[in-house]
Amino acid sequence: MSMKDWIIIALVVCILAAVVWYLYRAKKRGVTCVGCPHAKQCGGNCHHDCDTK
Repeated sequence: MSMKDWIIIALVVCILAAVVWYLYRAKKRGVTCVGCPHAKQCGGNCHHDCDTK
């Protein structure tokens, strides 16, 4: 493997680690629907609002 391949692998690993860390922190704060802008107000049943706004 060349150095270029290692750099790309390292970047992908860093991005995946950042996503996992964000999801972990969001769940620890009590966010039930991480991708929904109304996650704190909906109580986990926000599927009706997430797609429209």
